[in-house]
Amino acid sequence: MIRHQETPSSYQELSDEVEQAAVNVEASEEQEDDQEDASSAILPVLDGGSTSTRFSKSCLKNVFSVILLFIYLLLMAVAIFLVYQTIADFREKLKHPVMSVSYKEVPTYDAPGIALFPGKAELLTCKHHFYDYIPPLVNPGQPGEIECLTETVNYTAPFTNETKKHAIIVEGPRDVKKRELVFMQFHLNETDQDFSAIDYLLFNSFQEFLSSPNKSEFMKVCESSYSSWKFSGGFRTWVKMSLVKTKEEDSRETVEFRQEISVVNYIERRTKAEGDQLFFVVFEWKDPFIQEVQDIVTANPWNMIALLCGVFLALFKAADFAKLSVKWMIKIRKRHLKRRSQILNHIS
Repeated sequence: MIRHQETPSSYQELSDEVEQAAVNVEASEEQEDDQEDASSAILPVLDGGSTSTRFSKSCLKNVFSVILLFIYLLLMAVAIFLVYQTIADFREKLKHPVMSVSYKEVPTYDAPGIALFPGKAELLTCKHHFYDYIPPLVNPGQPGEIECLTETVNYTAPFTNETKKHAIIVEGPRDVKKRELVFMQFHLNETDQDFSAIDYLLFNSFQEFLSSPNKSEFMKVCESSYSSWKFSGGFRTWVKMSLVKTKEEDSRETVEFRQEISVVNYIERRTKAEGDQLFFVVFEWKDPFIQEVQDIVTANPWNMIALLCGVFLALFKAADFAKLSVKWMIKIRKRHLKRRSQILNHIS
């Protein structure tokens, strides 16, 4: 009877000792984990429940850690792709800059140079008028007043050294606010050609032409750089000019003239006008706006640097979390095996 009463008490003492050993093991491991990494150590509590319950909790935590690990690996892959795409877009924008167009308003222009190649035609009149008004013609076909500043230049054509050219350089209009214009009249005697026209070209500054020490060479450069146009006989050709300045990649600035041309038929009232031709041409500024064109690189290196810094920081954090997750999984497995061995050794 005494033996029957002592047996349960001995088993009760043994179970109390096992629980106390498990608590001591848990406390020692918690202290170690706090010293190693207090932020990443998650210690499951070992209570007096069944072994299957403890195993299911540990397994669930391991599965959750693996899922988190794969999620962060996926985020790392997305971040690497984002870095590659950002660098590729930046290089593409450097290769293909965007054209920027702006307009600058000016009260007056620098007087352009008007180079006319009359051939056998003769300049009869040249006058400056304002506010788009041209007075009625007086004695058309007869020499009149030449009030414009003109220069005559003879030079060799830039593309064919055998061709000699004769040009009349006229100072163009300046005051765009007052609608200044230059009106010219040419006369051509009998010609054996079926069609008659006078060539002309526009260049940037008449003052540069005057100050040039070699005017012939200056005209050769202008003819090779600027386009030429024509106006026909028997008409009044009205040329409205606009200026376009383009800034090249090497910081050079090129100038281009754009024109709007309107043609009005001349009504011939002369009694003796057989075989000769009259040419009328008007030059005027279209508006007071200079169009400025330049290429702009839209890629901003500072934005790309900031984005790359953020991406690399995310990669660093993801890699750090992945490393801690793997260490935590290994630590949980070792801890589980160590507890089992210590408890079994204590029981035995």
